[in-house]
Amino acid sequence: MSEKKPVLKASHLGIQFGGLKAVDDFNMEIGESELIGLIGPNGAGKTTVFNLLTGVYQPTEGAFYLCGEKMNGKKPHQVVAAGVARTFQNIRLFKKLTVLENVKISMNRTMKYSMASAIFRTGHYWAEEKETDLKTMELLQIVHLEDKAGYVAENLPYGQQRRLEIARALATGMKLLLLDEPAAGMNPTETAELLEIINDIRDRFHISVLLIEHDMSLVMKICERIQVIDYGVTIASGTPRRLQTIRGSLKRISARMMSKGGRECWK
Repeated sequence: MSEKKPVLKASHLGIQFGGLKAVDDFNMEIGESELIGLIGPNGAGKTTVFNLLTGVYQPTEGAFYLCGEKMNGKKPHQVVAAGVARTFQNIRLFKKLTVLENVKISMNRTMKYSMASAIFRTGHYWAEEKETDLKTMELLQIVHLEDKAGYVAENLPYGQQRRLEIARALATGMKLLLLDEPAAGMNPTETAELLEIINDIRDRFHISVLLIEHDMSLVMKICERIQVIDYGVTIASGTPRRLQTIRGSLKRISARMMSKGGRECWK
């Protein structure tokens, strides 16, 4: 019986901009349903890693694989089609559309009706539209926005816009979800709700999650393993418990992360 391949495997991944190595020799494996944290101070290279894993940047060295398929050279839309979805530090929504419409747009790739069916509003078209509406409402329920389906996205409070972005990512039917600072700007109550939602998503869909987050209390509570990078280089990795045991060497990292509002965890 063949060994099951990891959902994500990054092998000696790196990128250089001119004379600057933004990410160097980055290695990571994520199994099915694993939730891994990627932490480090501002400018450490975390978002650059996400950009490499989503095809925004092409690596200048190394490779990465999704369920065994090499992804080097693929464009962002091809990476999405393969099963990778992400959120962004700066929220990206269709702000003039409703909450429901924002999520439905992300499902367009999976629509099966033809152009003719859409133009002439055939029975097949209406049946699939009804099914899509039901799936959309299920996703909104997961992120606690089912009662906001008809709201215009820009009128939602900040924390709810963050959750809507997660619902849009879920609508792509991904295998790997990349969350880029999902708790940024949230108060403690909103952060606690987000933690509950992320755990529910992983358990319900059996997807793998890679999380960038400056809120160290959230990272330590939710992540099974954590990888720490600084200046594009991995400086530590392991379980939250193990990283607590080497907190002295990480205190400098934590102090720099606090400058962006994260909470001290290496005490």
